[in-house]
Amino acid sequence: MTPTTSAALAVARWRKSSHSGDQGACVEMAVLPETVAVRDSKDPSGPALLFPPAAWAAFAEAPPRR
Repeated sequence: MTPTTSAALAVARWRKSSHSGDQGACVEMAVLPETVAVRDSKDPSGPALLFPPAAWAAFAEAPPRR
């Protein structure tokens, strides 16, 4: 995996879940080369978690726990 720079995160196309509504309490994600970044939508200049695409896909496709 190539390192992801803060410059790459700054220009990334961030998306919020369509399920988040206007509550403001959610995360947003950006797909970068070889990385999926996730951050707090209320703190866009704060830290981001970086995941390999396969790990993010497994998380996103997992059934909800009840």
